[in-house]
Amino acid sequence: MNDNNLIPFSQASTATHATVLLCETQPLTVEGVRSVLGATSDLRVTGVCESLALCREISRRQRPDVVLIDKALGMQAVMDWIQDLRLAEQDITTLLNSNPAYSPISAPIASQTRPLPRAVVWGVSMTEAEALRFLQAGAKGILRKTTSPSNMLSCFRTVVGGKNWMEDSVFRDQPREDRHPRSELTPRETQVMELVEHGLKNREIARELGIRPGTVKIHLKHIFEKTGVRGRYGLALTGLRQKGILTVDSRLQPAMAI
Repeated sequence: MNDNNLIPFSQASTATHATVLLCETQPLTVEGVRSVLGATSDLRVTGVCESLALCREISRRQRPDVVLIDKALGMQAVMDWIQDLRLAEQDITTLLNSNPAYSPISAPIASQTRPLPRAVVWGVSMTEAEALRFLQAGAKGILRKTTSPSNMLSCFRTVVGGKNWMEDSVFRDQPREDRHPRSELTPRETQVMELVEHGLKNREIARELGIRPGTVKIHLKHIFEKTGVRGRYGLALTGLRQKGILTVDSRLQPAMAI
């Protein structure tokens, strides 16, 4: 990594465009992303790194708006990196709330109050299960490397705006258009669906609700029938989408805004 690719925090913080740090091991892919962002007036690549350790260091120095991370660096390693980022953000929030004396007037403190980067994860392949785990870890965007330039730009602009975004093609099953799960589910089915959204397994859901695991399976069967979504991961993502927590692009209709 060449330090010439880095920009001082003072310059990054006053830029009129959003900055994107690439954590990517393929040079040709890097140049492709750089070319796509270079053709815009509101986004640009601010640095490139090939490891999560270096990405963490550069993120602390630059505070880019977005970090695009390759899933190939390791599923668990990427999730740990994102979770560490979220914990750091919580620590900063706690520090500022408990110490009124901290003010953004001074440069050192300004660097602490600048929002931490938003993580976007992409990969050659991306399953519903992987997408859900990344989102639960704190990722703000999910992309496949086969995505179009327009989808990539839409993702970056959405997460910079403070929303979550996921590519529609990640869904294995689309919810049936003639169904409205949130209004048609029974209160117990709604509880089960919400716990699925939080990543709980059947035994954990049963323990939480005081019912048998077999009863959870029956509720899930009814939920799948009503929504038209078969897998529990797709069900969780669909729930986040319908709640407005997750913006999903679509080739057939405009993306759902939060």
